[in-house]
Amino acid sequence: MSRVIETTEISKKYVMGSEIIHALKSISIQIDRGEYVAFMGPSGSGKSTLMNIVGCLDSPTSGRYVLNGHDVSDLTENELAEIRNKEIGFVFQTFNLLPRATALENVALPLVYAGYKGSEREDMAFAALEGVGLGERAYHKPNELSGGQRQRVAIARALVNNPSIILADEPTGNLDSKTSYDIMNLFAKLHDDGNTIIMVTHEEDISEYAHRVIRLRDGLIESDLANKHIRKAVPVQAV
Repeated sequence: MSRVIETTEISKKYVMGSEIIHALKSISIQIDRGEYVAFMGPSGSGKSTLMNIVGCLDSPTSGRYVLNGHDVSDLTENELAEIRNKEIGFVFQTFNLLPRATALENVALPLVYAGYKGSEREDMAFAALEGVGLGERAYHKPNELSGGQRQRVAIARALVNNPSIILADEPTGNLDSKTSYDIMNLFAKLHDDGNTIIMVTHEEDISEYAHRVIRLRDGLIESDLANKHIRKAVPVQAV
């Protein structure tokens, strides 16, 4: 199994006036292709900072980060943006959909930046929507979709570029309990299909879908353990 993420003693500090905040302190993790990992920890533990660095939204202050064979520790903003578009599919708590664009247009957006032609973008976006059970909603706008359907559109957008990893930041945070479990069933199915998933969550029941849980506290790894009681996917139904 090939390694997709490797961090070596990465740290992150922020200077706020006269105060120095050490958000991460010497974090070393390895994640292989096909793993399903949850980052957990209380507020201020460093899990969001670690997610931002793993997602190439930020760079470490020190240490080394290799993503899918590329050392991304010291890249420029433009280089990080290119890596993000090519290697990472993002799913956010707030969906981050364009309100005036259709589901199809929202899903196709990463392909615009990747340089695909119009007809190819449409075909790939439609296939991604069908993959999450929303082919028949391709021409609906976000305000015509339920919360669960909007999150499915966001997941299709994350998948459309065939990224190295899917990075999900509190993906059920804005959903009710039933819809949350439907979305987590979808993530479980995506993992069964071979996708590498990294999820940030503070909810214990949601973390039970991950096969491995990395807990952070005060900028350090508190534990890194295999999940002994994994919630299994059930057949996905439209929500």
